[in-house]
This record gives sequence, structure tokens and C-alpha cells, in this order.
Amino acid sequence: MPIKVLVAKPGLDGHDRGAKIVARALRDAGMEVVYTGLHQTPEMIVNAAIQEDVDVVGVSILSGAHMTIFPKIMDLLREREVDDIVVIGGGVIQEPDIPKLKEIGVREVFNAEASTQDLIDGIERIVAEYGRDRTRREAAGAS
Repeated sequence: MPIKVLVAKPGLDGHDRGAKIVARALRDAGMEVVYTGLHQTPEMIVNAAIQEDVDVVGVSILSGAHMTIFPKIMDLLREREVDDIVVIGGGVIQEPDIPKLKEIGVREVFNAEASTQDLIDGIERIVAEYGRDRTRREAAGAS
């Protein structure tokens, strides 16, 4: 079963070319990708992640609102008792904010200099380390 990734663009950020490039690269690497489109709220992102049964939520933020959006996403996942979806981030995120994001549960932050191969390798590593028990998930899907 391939890794399933939700690529989300929250807030008022209207630039999604990078997110689309990432989505295509992940798909080309054999991952299943769900792209939410622009102007998503944290609630919409979490609802889509649960509904689509994803392994990873990748949040692309260029607006500088990451210190508001990520905590809300993490809080909503905790409120919904979802602890098996990995959250990662990318875009324009200041270096000093990265440790703060990791403290609240964001597993990795990829800056704008990261290559698509860096993302692919990072997602595979993160899912192997923190992701769901894929054998249990596959068995549940087969019944």
C-alpha cells in the first residue's frame, strides 16, 4: 500500500505552484496524493486528512502564518484523537520557528531550498519512523 499524503495550502496564500510541483513529485515517486487546493482552513485540512485516511499531512505555507496555522492543526488532530497522521511543513518558515513547530508535534519542516528528492526521502523516513502500523492498516482494508 503506497504512502498517502495530503498536500494542503492553508489561509490566504494564493501561490500554489510549489505545492503542485511537490504533489506531482510525490505521485511520481509512487505515493498517493490528495491535493486540497487553495484557501484551506485548519478544520478543512484535518477533516480531509481523516476522511481520506492519509499517512501524512504536508502543509505548504508561504504567508508567514505558520505559527498560527500549525498549532491549530495539531490541536484539532489531538481533539479528534488522531495520533497516527504525521504532519510536516514546507515553504517560507523562519529557522528560529522550526524547533517551536517540532515541539508541538510537527515532525519535519522542509525549507524552500529542499529538493523534491529531499521531500520524498524525508517522507519515507518519517513514515517509517512515526507512521502507522501499515500491516494492520492493509489487513483492515482487505476485510
